Amino acid sequence: MRLRYAVTVVLAGLGLMLGAPAAAAQDGPIKLEVVGDGGHNVNVLVTWKEDGNPVTEIVEATLVATAADGRSFGPVPLRSAPEGQNLYHPAEPLPSGEWEVTVTTTKPAKAQKTAKVKAQDIAAVPVAATAPAADAAATAPASDGDLPLKIGIIALAAALAVAVWIGLARRQRAGIRR
Repeated sequence: MRLRYAVTVVLAGLGLMLGAPAAAAQDGPIKLEVVGDGGHNVNVLVTWKEDGNPVTEIVEATLVATAADGRSFGPVPLRSAPEGQNLYHPAEPLPSGEWEVTVTTTKPAKAQKTAKVKAQDIAAVPVAATAPAADAAATAPASDGDLPLKIGIIALAAALAVAVWIGLARRQRAGIRR
């Protein structure tokens, strides 16, 4: 009986912990991080400026780009990326070249960010050119990018708690049948 009570308390705590970010709808300024993906795409990460949490609301944004040779691209709407809840990509890939990309959002808050991006075929990137970037990423200090790890740990703990609860429920059922 005590074990059942303990599992119930753990599950309730996990439910509150997992439900709290969703219930705490935020309002205020947002922060945009705009980077190229090494190919012809642009990644836009949208977070709340105040606490760095991911923006889970629908983001309405557009991308425009200007090349050094005078070419222009856009405006192109951004679409939610399948890789993450607060990650967005333009609806169309950038043509090859070096671009000054500007992303502008109107919802959930107005924001604008400009960044330089190089669009190129991935096969054209020499292997040696990517090694310094990997070394720099390995030596970079940890930042708020630990959020996916934290979410993964919470999800694993929740799954383990549910498995224990199901096992206990089956054990009790087996005791009733006898």
